[in-house]
Amino acid sequence: MNAEKYLEDPVVAKYCSYLMLERSYSDNTELSYLNDLSKLLDYLSDAHISYTDASYEVLQDFLIDLSELGIAQRSQARIISGIKSFYKFLLAEQLIEVDPTEMLSSPKLSRHLPNVLTIDEVNAIIDSVDLSDPLGHRNRAMLETLYSCGLRVSELVNLQLSNLYLNEEYISVIGKGNKQRLVPISPKAIHEIQNWLKDRSDFPVDKSSSDIVFLNRRGKKLTRVMVFYIVKAHAEKAGVVKEISPHTFRHSFATHLLEGGANLRAIQEMLGHESILTTEIYSHIDMQRLREEVIQFHPRNQGK
Repeated sequence: MNAEKYLEDPVVAKYCSYLMLERSYSDNTELSYLNDLSKLLDYLSDAHISYTDASYEVLQDFLIDLSELGIAQRSQARIISGIKSFYKFLLAEQLIEVDPTEMLSSPKLSRHLPNVLTIDEVNAIIDSVDLSDPLGHRNRAMLETLYSCGLRVSELVNLQLSNLYLNEEYISVIGKGNKQRLVPISPKAIHEIQNWLKDRSDFPVDKSSSDIVFLNRRGKKLTRVMVFYIVKAHAEKAGVVKEISPHTFRHSFATHLLEGGANLRAIQEMLGHESILTTEIYSHIDMQRLREEVIQFHPRNQGK
């Protein structure tokens, strides 16, 4: 998208003038700030959220997406700096009452293990779903799939019906860099997906989303932000007080497998990490063996 289109917004235009006149930034620096800001504005536009209404949680989820897209940490830090500058401007202009970027921090170069749910917390969140709700089976299937397969939220919302191999107990996932990988899926997640697919057949499906597994009420593909809200709502309903996002299920998946005795290389394959160093933060092949690792050690498969 063309970042300069946002100059049609009088607030954004005034912000750019502020950068040039009051901060004495050059044209190139101003354009750089606008390009970085446009990434957030695109994200919020897709989620139908005004930049004046964006919460800390939404901005945090945006930063997770930056990481998921493979944007370098130095670039992430620059984007965060630009976002903070924009929201300080909004605060000074009295367009917002609270700065949602105040607690945002730049990515650390050291490897850091994010929040992880306990097995009981995962169970409580999944069990909190009201199956009498028309979208109950969808939400439960989404949560089971996130935890069963360790998917990125972008992989979940883009999951296609044509990439489900439920009889073989695999799904095909398009990950970072448009790379495809086969991911084993647990019997529990398969069961929940099958329940959702029965309900899905009753939904009006938008033509553009006909092959998408998880749909919203209007029959269109879910946004990543919507998945964030669904996860947060069920965490609150389950009484889980940790700050979590869909990504927390991915971290919990990897941590619980490792704690259960799964091989680090198997976890690397499941997560789609190019380097084992990325996966090793959870510790400080053939497809049949990979599937056996997951089915044997994943806590949701115990006692079935």
